[in-house]
Amino acid sequence: MIYPLENLTYTEFENLVALICSEILGTGTVVFTDGKDGGRDAEFNGIANKFPSKSKPWSGKVIIQAKHTQRNNASCSESDFQTILKTSVIPAIQKLKERNKIDFYLLFTNRKLSGVQHPKIEDIFDGKTEIENRVIGLETIELWLKQYPTIAKTLNLNKLLLPLSFDENDLKEIINSFSKIDKKKGNLPEIPERDIEKKNQLNNLSKEYFNNVIKKKLIYLDQIREFLMDPINSEYLNKYENTIDDINEEIIVHRDDFDKFDMIFNYLYKFIIDNNPELSNNRNLVRLFLHYMYYNCDIGINE
Repeated sequence: MIYPLENLTYTEFENLVALICSEILGTGTVVFTDGKDGGRDAEFNGIANKFPSKSKPWSGKVIIQAKHTQRNNASCSESDFQTILKTSVIPAIQKLKERNKIDFYLLFTNRKLSGVQHPKIEDIFDGKTEIENRVIGLETIELWLKQYPTIAKTLNLNKLLLPLSFDENDLKEIINSFSKIDKKKGNLPEIPERDIEKKNQLNNLSKEYFNNVIKKKLIYLDQIREFLMDPINSEYLNKYENTIDDINEEIIVHRDDFDKFDMIFNYLYKFIIDNNPELSNNRNLVRLFLHYMYYNCDIGINE
């Protein structure tokens, strides 16, 4: 079974890495709390169970780092990942080495890692740090998830496979029509009758997501409301109402399988884009309409 690991949060991916390391290194794997980690998300000190092999396991201080991306089909060969290695990862290893805090280094990423790219990355580490290292890409993580099925069960990775779906064609028509009008920044929309902070608490929407993703787009929400309420767009209003009914039912049925509402937004967005590649040029509007549905109290728990 292949899980869309890009749909995990960063913390969930770190937990996944920690559980894998508990299997291949040992239960002595220590996980650090969120925050400044000094170039390490976890560490293991001792003789590894079976890594890199049972016959020649690592013995010493193993530093473990997780680098997660929410982009589907991301690759280790891309420039942004190379930048992360050069500006963040390698300097952190060098500092750990200066303090005698590292013997071996394990880097996990949910990016694809080709047989050509793998030795090149390890050569970068070898040349810059002289620390024995391994880079674990998406393919190896998927293999270990099959080898250690209890990890997927512990983290409830099946939630990533839920068929939270609806007929998105009506929404596609609405977005395509809305995309043709001039976008104007309006006044901040009035807070709905229900306290939006209370709504966020009821739906377990993180403050980070609301403040950094939704809040800065509120200036456009009045324009969506005007568009939908214009009598000339009554057909689109009907399509919109059918869509929010469908989405709300899916959310209610599957709500317990998602930790935060952030993940529901992420899932719905990817579902719409994956099924409608022609919307990729208007993907900002896909998010905007989903956020409008939430802020307008059309989806999610309101009381």
